Amino acid sequence: MPRMTAARAAVEILKREGVTNAFGVPGAAINPFYAALKGAGGIDHTLARHVEGASHMAEGYTRTHPGNIGVCIGTSGPAGTDMITGLYSAIGDSIPILCITGQAPTAVIQKEDFQAVDIASIAKPVTKAATTVMEAAQVPGVFQQAFHLMRSGRPGPVLIDLPIDVQLTEIEFDPETYEPLPAFKPTATRAQIEKALALLNASERPLIVAGGGVINADASDLLVEFAELTGTPVIPTLMGWGTIADDHELNAGMVGLQTSHRYGNANFLESDFVLGIGNRWANRHTGKLDVYTQGRKFVHVDIEPTQLGKIFAPDFGIASDAKAALELFVEVARELKAAGKLPDRSGWAASTQERKAQLQRRTHFDNIPMKPQRVYEEMNKAFGPETRYVTTIGLSQIAGAQMLHVYKPRHWINCGQAGPLGWTIPAALGVATADPETPVVALSGDYDFQFMIEELAVGAQHKIPYVHVLVNNAYLGLIRQAQRNLDINFQVNLEFENINSPELGVYGVDHVKVAEGLGCKAIRVTDPNELGAAFEEAKKLAAEHRVPVVVEAILERITNISMSGSDIASVNEWEEIATEPGHTPTAIKPLKS
Repeated sequence: MPRMTAARAAVEILKREGVTNAFGVPGAAINPFYAALKGAGGIDHTLARHVEGASHMAEGYTRTHPGNIGVCIGTSGPAGTDMITGLYSAIGDSIPILCITGQAPTAVIQKEDFQAVDIASIAKPVTKAATTVMEAAQVPGVFQQAFHLMRSGRPGPVLIDLPIDVQLTEIEFDPETYEPLPAFKPTATRAQIEKALALLNASERPLIVAGGGVINADASDLLVEFAELTGTPVIPTLMGWGTIADDHELNAGMVGLQTSHRYGNANFLESDFVLGIGNRWANRHTGKLDVYTQGRKFVHVDIEPTQLGKIFAPDFGIASDAKAALELFVEVARELKAAGKLPDRSGWAASTQERKAQLQRRTHFDNIPMKPQRVYEEMNKAFGPETRYVTTIGLSQIAGAQMLHVYKPRHWINCGQAGPLGWTIPAALGVATADPETPVVALSGDYDFQFMIEELAVGAQHKIPYVHVLVNNAYLGLIRQAQRNLDINFQVNLEFENINSPELGVYGVDHVKVAEGLGCKAIRVTDPNELGAAFEEAKKLAAEHRVPVVVEAILERITNISMSGSDIASVNEWEEIATEPGHTPTAIKPLKS
């Protein structure tokens, strides 16, 4: 039997589980693992500037292609605690990433040794499993189980903590005979699918709510086929955006308190039946449940049995992987269609598209300083349907979700549940690493951008090009808007006069200088009519220099973005709505007054 260090065995398992890329920061307690990484070869490593950044890079990497599992690596103590935010983000959105940390020697773990923290206990609430491996011979089994857990049931992250002496201990391990464990995923039965379809067929105005689980299961094509077979309009959730193209005749828009369309909420409120697949009824999607559920029946399909009834009790629940369920939905729907037993939904579907053409928000403004809506209009013109958008939280993300267009799964890569500021830059680097051939466009407000701005240097060092659209109003815009309810405007103002860049006025941080100082390219735009040219220049600079390129748009200081604080029937339209076609030149449907 071949002998090798436990660290080398771990690396060999990573390769046989399909890992080709890792993100991390070395340190004393994880150096034996790094030695094994170098000795084994076959895994490209991206050196992050912050260990939290490495965890977000891993998450972006996972989200880009079906089957990807991002790996992040750090040393003992604060490296692990830095990655907790990444683990929280991953478990909230059902994203598998593997976090590997170094640890103090086993003999001193409980003796307050330098950087010896019980990271497994800290990480347990935000992982599917978190283990400190105390016996070197257990390392192969722990890694094998980690991949099995990440792929089985509801996907999610795992942390493995490796004491330095465990890493260095030689064990017997034969990589040539290693095989991954088969993943377990619950599957719907035909009887369950037939009952769900009977409920759908008995309705007059049904909708499908397509969640992130459809994308995780790589089942978007099946979902579209099922929608087309039954003529049922589709509401993608924020995490499911891209399951059906925005310009598809059965795309009825997004629903929610914030990241929603006027027509999406209106269409939902007209429905009488909802089939949710791979979604979790997130509160920013549903708002007040009495409004969301009144007058309609629900069927809920989710891979995690405990999700069924967690938010509200559906009329019928099915524990199933989305792909397995949709394969059966398509099979049964084809049979019903062939037998002439599917109702004609064309009138209902057409009415959802009428609302799509009538209920729009204005994007075209010529104001200087510019209004954010114009930025998204110009982004729609400049960046085509192949673009992968990456963003996290804030008014920039909310407005972007209301006004941008997405046409394919995994082309809106958004941290949904956790929403940590700073996620966007490292996640975009992970996405661009996973798919260097597809255009990647990140979207940030100024505060999100500043949280992990140092990771831009990673893009410069490792030649990872992408375009980063930065909308700068020198405000914590989303928090400022929320503070209106308390009649305050407190500790949300980022303005100051930069003594080194007086031309900025009160906009404070000189993001162009910072980006350039980190080895990237940057363009500042103050006139909305120059945005299109700036985006084109950014694409050229990214291709030429192979680095991130920042396009900073200087916005008006205060813009209130459409949202509701309570329910989907009472969204506040703070800005002008569209009343003529020139107000929405990049809308999916030409405006009908």
